[in-house]
Amino acid sequence: MSREMKNAKASETATPRSDSENTESADAVELHENAEANTVEVDDSKSAPEDRAANGPFDVSEVPAMRPYVDLGGIKVAPREGLQLRLEVDERANRVAAVSLDYEDSLLQVQAFSAPKSSGLWGEVRAELIQQMTAQGAEVSEEEGLLGPEVIVNTPVPADQGGGTRLARFLAVDGPRWMLRGVIMGKAATDVATRELVIDLFRELVVVRGDQPMPPSELIPLRVPAGVQADTPSEG
Repeated sequence: MSREMKNAKASETATPRSDSENTESADAVELHENAEANTVEVDDSKSAPEDRAANGPFDVSEVPAMRPYVDLGGIKVAPREGLQLRLEVDERANRVAAVSLDYEDSLLQVQAFSAPKSSGLWGEVRAELIQQMTAQGAEVSEEEGLLGPEVIVNTPVPADQGGGTRLARFLAVDGPRWMLRGVIMGKAATDVATRELVIDLFRELVVVRGDQPMPPSELIPLRVPAGVQADTPSEG
């Protein structure tokens, strides 16, 4: 599995862009601690498959200590053939903002967030995502996926980029005091068989929440693994 760094800026929208830019788009919908009150009642129960503890995505307490992983701080990635890993860097905040996994002609971008012990975040985040993307002119729908509710976003593509629409699937799992969110783009967004392979990759991820106090919806810190450096943007 190759490991490389990619400089990306977190923006205020999650609109998928061209294929060369799509690794920058999924981390753009951020969770805000002080989000405006939503008048729509949302489900705050935990959203997770019944077999999550056995089949993932895992909490660090649920995996053998000796199993090999690429340690990115808040997320650990199990190596597999054909997988390429990149880290998305928010230059404004000077931090690693997301992990992008290129696999099977698809992109899976993931982030982990702190969550309450007794309730989940995905219901609230889904409602905010749907509201935000609809306001931006995207075609938004929900469907039941392999791990629970998913948000499907079809975003118009500018004519100078070929026109048409571009599809992204947002999914998440609520774990013990964390939520792991993923965005699927590329082939797996539309092809069921490929999506199953990418979901399997998602389920192999391990979240390291840590014991430190964190407010709900805060990004669990990520770090650059040993021996890998971020690319420095060229001047000029």
